[in-house]
Amino acid sequence: MQQRWIFGYGSLMWRPGFEFVSQAHARIRGYHRSLCVYSFHHRGTEELPGLVLGLDRGGSCVGVAFQIEPAKWEATLAYLREREQVSMVYLEMTRGVEILESQKKIEVVTYVVDRAHAQYAGKLSHKSLLKHVLQGEGKMGHCRDYVTNTVEHLRQMNIHDKTLEALGVELKLLGGQT
Repeated sequence: MQQRWIFGYGSLMWRPGFEFVSQAHARIRGYHRSLCVYSFHHRGTEELPGLVLGLDRGGSCVGVAFQIEPAKWEATLAYLREREQVSMVYLEMTRGVEILESQKKIEVVTYVVDRAHAQYAGKLSHKSLLKHVLQGEGKMGHCRDYVTNTVEHLRQMNIHDKTLEALGVELKLLGGQT
């Protein structure tokens, strides 16, 4: 029986929203976690976009691989497509990852940012990241809460991301001021 896996690198890691058989820390190579997607829906508006995470080219990223029961695979994909593909800024792709504990290599479905999409922000300066995080508020709440929550969960999972950590420190110092 073929195993089915999903790879999460942002809020999917701690709020997957689907049932899974098991989970494990995994590393994807050739991509990194980045606040590189302008959010017009969940964490901002077109007038005042926030930023959300994308899996962008280059480097590597530690996230979580979720094993899905084969009978629930299609329902899981349908849920993820509804959640992740609101504006089609992500490309659904199958990629290889390495389970960190066992060094086993598996195939996963993950969502990679589409660099040709209008919402692709690219690599922003720290000042621009901070501006968009502070201004963004959408259907799912404030962007600063999304970033702070991401940093807290990454720390709890012992996953380190220098850019998000630095942004988290600055947001804490600002005390949520906009």
